Amino acid sequence: MPQKRRRQSRRRWIPISQNRKKEIRTAYLFLLPSLLGVGGFVFLPFLDVIRRSFLQASGKGFVGARNYQSVLLNEAFGRAAGNTARFMVICIPLLLLLSLCTALALRNTGMFQKAAKTGVLLPMAMPVASVAVCFQMIFDRHGWLNLLLQKFGGGGQDWLASDQAFWVLTACYIWKNLGYDMVLWLAGLSAIPREQYEAAQVQGAGRWSCFRYITMPQMKETVFVTALLSFINAFRVFREAYLIAGDYPHDSIYMLQHLFNNWFTNLDIQKMTAAAVLLMLGIGGVLGGEELWRNHREKREGQLGQL
Repeated sequence: MPQKRRRQSRRRWIPISQNRKKEIRTAYLFLLPSLLGVGGFVFLPFLDVIRRSFLQASGKGFVGARNYQSVLLNEAFGRAAGNTARFMVICIPLLLLLSLCTALALRNTGMFQKAAKTGVLLPMAMPVASVAVCFQMIFDRHGWLNLLLQKFGGGGQDWLASDQAFWVLTACYIWKNLGYDMVLWLAGLSAIPREQYEAAQVQGAGRWSCFRYITMPQMKETVFVTALLSFINAFRVFREAYLIAGDYPHDSIYMLQHLFNNWFTNLDIQKMTAAAVLLMLGIGGVLGGEELWRNHREKREGQLGQL
Protein backbone atom coordinates (compact mmCIF):
# COMPACT_ATOMS: atom_id res chain seq x y z
CA MET A 1 0.00 0.00 0.00
CA PRO A 2 2.73 2.61 0.81
CA GLN A 3 4.45 1.91 -2.53
CA LYS A 4 1.13 2.29 -4.35
CA ARG A 5 0.53 5.65 -2.65
CA ARG A 6 4.01 6.82 -3.57
CA ARG A 7 3.40 5.95 -7.20
CA GLN A 8 0.11 7.83 -7.18
CA SER A 9 1.67 10.87 -5.52
CA ARG A 10 4.42 11.15 -8.14
CA ARG A 11 4.04 14.05 -10.50
CA ARG A 12 2.96 13.21 -14.00
CA TRP A 13 4.78 15.26 -16.57
CA ILE A 14 2.42 16.58 -19.21
CA PRO A 15 4.00 17.52 -22.54
CA ILE A 16 3.90 21.26 -23.27
CA SER A 17 2.22 22.31 -26.49
CA GLN A 18 3.96 24.45 -29.09
CA ASN A 19 1.71 27.43 -28.32
CA ARG A 20 2.55 27.16 -24.65
CA LYS A 21 6.28 27.05 -25.43
CA LYS A 22 5.88 30.14 -27.58
CA GLU A 23 4.11 31.97 -24.75
CA ILE A 24 6.89 31.02 -22.32
CA ARG A 25 9.57 32.27 -24.71
CA THR A 26 7.65 35.52 -25.19
CA ALA A 27 7.37 35.98 -21.43
CA TYR A 28 11.12 35.49 -21.00
CA LEU A 29 11.80 38.03 -23.75
CA PHE A 30 9.68 40.60 -21.91
CA LEU A 31 11.49 39.80 -18.65
CA LEU A 32 14.95 39.94 -20.22
CA PRO A 33 15.41 43.77 -19.99
CA SER A 34 14.48 43.72 -16.30
CA LEU A 35 16.79 40.76 -15.63
CA LEU A 36 19.64 42.52 -17.41
CA GLY A 37 18.98 45.68 -15.41
CA VAL A 38 18.91 43.83 -12.10
CA GLY A 39 22.03 41.87 -13.02
CA GLY A 40 23.96 44.93 -14.20
CA PHE A 41 22.94 47.42 -11.52
CA VAL A 42 22.32 45.18 -8.48
CA PHE A 43 23.89 41.72 -8.76
CA LEU A 44 27.28 42.64 -10.27
CA PRO A 45 27.85 45.65 -7.95
CA PHE A 46 27.02 43.48 -4.93
CA LEU A 47 29.60 40.93 -6.08
CA ASP A 48 32.13 43.78 -6.02
CA VAL A 49 30.92 44.67 -2.50
CA ILE A 50 31.64 41.09 -1.39
CA ARG A 51 35.11 41.29 -2.95
CA ARG A 52 35.90 44.62 -1.29
CA SER A 53 34.77 43.32 2.11
CA PHE A 54 37.94 41.20 2.20
CA LEU A 55 40.26 44.03 1.12
CA GLN A 56 41.61 47.23 2.60
CA ALA A 57 39.78 50.54 2.14
CA SER A 58 41.97 51.35 -0.86
CA GLY A 59 40.80 48.18 -2.61
CA LYS A 60 44.23 46.56 -2.38
CA GLY A 61 45.66 44.14 0.12
CA PHE A 62 43.78 41.06 1.28
CA VAL A 63 42.87 41.25 4.99
CA GLY A 64 40.71 38.14 5.33
CA ALA A 65 37.90 38.43 7.89
CA ARG A 66 39.46 41.42 9.67
CA ASN A 67 36.79 43.81 8.32
CA TYR A 68 34.01 41.53 9.55
CA GLN A 69 35.65 41.27 12.95
CA SER A 70 35.95 45.05 13.13
CA VAL A 71 32.26 45.47 12.30
CA LEU A 72 31.03 42.82 14.75
CA LEU A 73 33.10 44.35 17.58
CA ASN A 74 31.95 47.88 16.73
CA GLU A 75 29.74 49.32 19.48
CA ALA A 76 27.75 51.49 17.06
CA PHE A 77 27.00 48.49 14.85
CA GLY A 78 25.72 46.48 17.81
CA ARG A 79 23.49 49.35 18.94
CA ALA A 80 22.15 49.98 15.43
CA ALA A 81 21.53 46.28 14.73
CA GLY A 82 19.75 45.88 18.07
CA ASN A 83 17.54 48.91 17.47
CA THR A 84 16.69 47.74 13.95
CA ALA A 85 15.80 44.23 15.17
CA ARG A 86 13.73 45.68 18.03
CA PHE A 87 11.91 47.95 15.59
CA MET A 88 11.12 45.00 13.29
CA VAL A 89 9.91 42.73 16.10
CA ILE A 90 7.59 45.36 17.57
CA CYS A 91 6.38 47.32 14.56
CA ILE A 92 5.64 44.61 11.98
CA PRO A 93 3.28 42.48 14.15
CA LEU A 94 1.63 45.65 15.46
CA LEU A 95 1.13 46.99 11.94
CA LEU A 96 -0.26 43.66 10.68
CA LEU A 97 -2.72 43.44 13.57
CA LEU A 98 -3.94 47.05 13.31
CA SER A 99 -4.24 46.96 9.52
CA LEU A 100 -6.17 43.67 9.65
CA CYS A 101 -8.59 45.06 12.23
CA THR A 102 -9.01 48.18 10.10
CA ALA A 103 -9.68 46.10 6.98
CA LEU A 104 -12.26 43.97 8.81
CA ALA A 105 -14.00 47.09 10.10
CA LEU A 106 -14.03 48.81 6.68
CA ARG A 107 -14.69 45.86 4.39
CA ASN A 108 -18.29 46.97 3.76
CA THR A 109 -19.14 49.61 1.15
CA GLY A 110 -21.16 52.12 3.17
CA MET A 111 -20.63 55.88 3.09
CA PHE A 112 -18.80 55.89 6.43
CA GLN A 113 -16.52 53.04 5.33
CA LYS A 114 -15.63 54.85 2.09
CA ALA A 115 -14.80 58.06 3.93
CA ALA A 116 -12.75 56.16 6.52
CA LYS A 117 -10.81 54.31 3.78
CA THR A 118 -9.93 57.64 2.19
CA GLY A 119 -8.66 58.94 5.52
CA VAL A 120 -6.56 55.84 6.18
CA LEU A 121 -5.09 55.90 2.66
CA LEU A 122 -4.24 59.61 2.79
CA PRO A 123 -0.78 59.18 4.42
CA MET A 124 0.29 57.05 1.45
CA ALA A 125 -0.05 60.08 -0.82
CA MET A 126 1.94 62.40 1.48
CA PRO A 127 5.65 63.00 0.74
CA VAL A 128 8.07 61.78 3.38
CA ALA A 129 9.24 65.34 4.08
CA SER A 130 5.67 66.40 4.85
CA VAL A 131 5.23 63.44 7.21
CA ALA A 132 8.46 64.38 9.02
CA VAL A 133 7.36 68.01 9.37
CA CYS A 134 3.99 66.93 10.80
CA PHE A 135 5.61 64.75 13.46
CA GLN A 136 8.15 67.46 14.30
CA MET A 137 5.32 69.96 14.81
CA ILE A 138 3.62 67.53 17.19
CA PHE A 139 6.53 66.02 19.16
CA ASP A 140 9.13 68.80 19.16
CA ARG A 141 10.14 70.47 22.43
CA HIS A 142 7.88 73.40 21.49
CA GLY A 143 5.39 71.24 19.61
CA TRP A 144 1.63 70.92 19.89
CA LEU A 145 1.73 67.96 22.30
CA ASN A 146 3.82 69.84 24.87
CA LEU A 147 1.62 72.93 24.53
CA LEU A 148 -1.44 70.77 25.16
CA LEU A 149 0.15 69.09 28.18
CA GLN A 150 1.22 72.45 29.65
CA LYS A 151 -2.30 73.81 29.21
CA PHE A 152 -3.62 70.99 31.39
CA GLY A 153 -0.87 71.41 33.98
CA GLY A 154 1.49 68.72 32.70
CA GLY A 155 5.20 69.02 32.06
CA GLY A 156 6.52 68.92 28.51
CA GLN A 157 9.63 67.14 27.30
CA ASP A 158 11.68 66.77 24.15
CA TRP A 159 10.07 63.60 22.81
CA LEU A 160 12.63 63.21 20.00
CA ALA A 161 15.62 63.42 22.38
CA SER A 162 14.46 60.78 24.88
CA ASP A 163 13.56 57.10 24.96
CA GLN A 164 10.10 58.09 23.72
CA ALA A 165 11.65 58.78 20.30
CA PHE A 166 11.39 55.06 19.51
CA TRP A 167 7.62 55.11 20.01
CA VAL A 168 7.32 58.31 17.98
CA LEU A 169 9.09 56.57 15.10
CA THR A 170 6.88 53.51 15.59
CA ALA A 171 3.75 55.67 15.37
CA CYS A 172 5.12 57.35 12.23
CA TYR A 173 5.80 54.00 10.55
CA ILE A 174 2.38 52.56 11.40
CA TRP A 175 0.54 55.75 10.40
CA LYS A 176 2.38 55.87 7.07
CA ASN A 177 1.90 52.18 6.16
CA LEU A 178 -1.47 51.37 7.71
CA GLY A 179 -3.43 52.17 4.55
CA TYR A 180 -1.06 50.20 2.33
CA ASP A 181 -1.43 47.03 4.40
CA MET A 182 -5.17 47.59 4.71
CA VAL A 183 -5.51 47.50 0.90
CA LEU A 184 -3.66 44.16 0.83
CA TRP A 185 -5.92 42.71 3.52
CA LEU A 186 -9.04 43.96 1.72
CA ALA A 187 -7.88 42.29 -1.49
CA GLY A 188 -7.56 38.98 0.35
CA LEU A 189 -10.90 39.38 2.13
CA SER A 190 -12.72 40.18 -1.11
CA ALA A 191 -11.61 36.83 -2.58
CA ILE A 192 -13.53 34.87 0.08
CA PRO A 193 -17.10 34.06 -1.09
CA ARG A 194 -19.81 35.55 1.10
CA GLU A 195 -21.83 32.34 0.70
CA GLN A 196 -19.43 30.61 3.08
CA TYR A 197 -20.16 33.12 5.84
CA GLU A 198 -23.91 32.89 5.20
CA ALA A 199 -23.82 29.09 5.39
CA ALA A 200 -21.81 29.22 8.62
CA GLN A 201 -24.21 31.73 10.18
CA VAL A 202 -27.16 29.50 9.29
CA GLN A 203 -25.43 26.73 11.25
CA GLY A 204 -25.14 29.04 14.26
CA ALA A 205 -21.51 30.17 13.90
CA GLY A 206 -20.60 33.52 15.45
CA ARG A 207 -18.21 36.20 14.22
CA TRP A 208 -15.19 34.70 15.94
CA SER A 209 -15.91 31.23 14.57
CA CYS A 210 -16.33 32.62 11.04
CA PHE A 211 -13.05 34.51 11.38
CA ARG A 212 -11.18 31.52 12.79
CA TYR A 213 -12.47 28.77 10.51
CA ILE A 214 -13.28 30.66 7.29
CA THR A 215 -11.30 33.90 7.07
CA MET A 216 -7.86 32.99 8.43
CA PRO A 217 -7.42 29.61 6.66
CA GLN A 218 -8.01 31.36 3.31
CA MET A 219 -5.76 34.34 4.11
CA LYS A 220 -2.46 32.48 4.38
CA GLU A 221 -1.08 33.82 1.10
CA THR A 222 -2.22 37.33 2.01
CA VAL A 223 -0.51 37.06 5.39
CA PHE A 224 2.76 36.05 3.73
CA VAL A 225 2.67 38.85 1.13
CA THR A 226 1.60 41.52 3.63
CA ALA A 227 4.26 40.50 6.15
CA LEU A 228 6.95 40.46 3.46
CA LEU A 229 6.06 43.92 2.16
CA SER A 230 5.83 45.28 5.71
CA PHE A 231 9.30 43.89 6.36
CA ILE A 232 10.63 45.66 3.27
CA ASN A 233 8.89 48.93 4.14
CA ALA A 234 10.36 48.80 7.64
CA PHE A 235 13.82 49.38 6.16
CA ARG A 236 12.53 52.58 4.56
CA VAL A 237 11.73 54.15 7.91
CA PHE A 238 15.25 55.62 7.84
CA ARG A 239 13.87 58.46 5.69
CA GLU A 240 11.46 59.53 8.41
CA ALA A 241 14.03 59.01 11.19
CA TYR A 242 16.66 61.01 9.31
CA LEU A 243 14.35 63.92 8.51
CA ILE A 244 12.85 64.00 12.01
CA ALA A 245 16.02 63.61 14.13
CA GLY A 246 19.01 64.14 11.81
CA ASP A 247 22.31 62.27 11.33
CA TYR A 248 22.84 61.35 14.97
CA PRO A 249 19.42 60.85 16.58
CA HIS A 250 18.68 59.53 20.05
CA ASP A 251 20.23 56.12 20.75
CA SER A 252 16.81 54.41 20.71
CA ILE A 253 16.25 55.23 17.01
CA TYR A 254 19.83 54.94 15.77
CA MET A 255 19.25 52.41 12.98
CA LEU A 256 21.56 50.50 10.65
CA GLN A 257 20.77 52.99 7.91
CA HIS A 258 22.13 55.81 10.09
CA LEU A 259 25.30 53.83 10.61
CA PHE A 260 25.72 53.14 6.89
CA ASN A 261 25.12 56.80 6.10
CA ASN A 262 27.75 57.94 8.60
CA TRP A 263 30.27 55.37 7.39
CA PHE A 264 29.69 56.48 3.82
CA THR A 265 30.23 60.13 4.82
CA ASN A 266 33.49 59.17 6.57
CA LEU A 267 34.53 56.92 3.64
CA ASP A 268 34.79 53.80 5.84
CA ILE A 269 34.41 51.59 2.80
CA GLN A 270 35.83 48.45 4.41
CA LYS A 271 33.34 48.58 7.30
CA MET A 272 30.42 49.48 5.05
CA THR A 273 31.02 46.60 2.63
CA ALA A 274 31.44 44.03 5.41
CA ALA A 275 28.31 45.26 7.19
CA ALA A 276 26.37 45.17 3.89
CA VAL A 277 27.29 41.51 3.39
CA LEU A 278 26.30 40.67 6.98
CA LEU A 279 22.99 42.51 6.55
CA MET A 280 22.27 40.69 3.30
CA LEU A 281 23.02 37.34 4.95
CA GLY A 282 20.67 38.23 7.80
CA ILE A 283 17.84 39.28 5.48
CA GLY A 284 18.41 36.26 3.25
CA GLY A 285 18.29 33.99 6.29
CA VAL A 286 14.98 35.46 7.48
CA LEU A 287 13.34 35.31 4.04
CA GLY A 288 14.80 31.86 3.29
CA GLY A 289 13.60 30.48 6.61
CA GLU A 290 10.14 31.88 6.02
CA GLU A 291 10.02 30.35 2.54
CA LEU A 292 11.19 26.94 3.84
CA TRP A 293 8.55 27.03 6.58
CA ARG A 294 5.91 27.95 4.03
CA ASN A 295 6.90 25.11 1.67
CA HIS A 296 7.00 22.63 4.56
CA ARG A 297 3.52 23.71 5.66
CA GLU A 298 2.09 23.37 2.14
CA LYS A 299 3.73 19.96 1.72
CA ARG A 300 2.32 18.79 5.04
CA GLU A 301 -1.16 20.03 4.17
CA GLY A 302 -0.93 18.21 0.84
CA GLN A 303 0.02 14.97 2.58
CA LEU A 304 -2.86 15.33 5.01
CA GLY A 305 -5.22 15.98 2.11
CA GLN A 306 -4.21 12.70 0.45
CA LEU A 307 -5.04 10.65 3.54
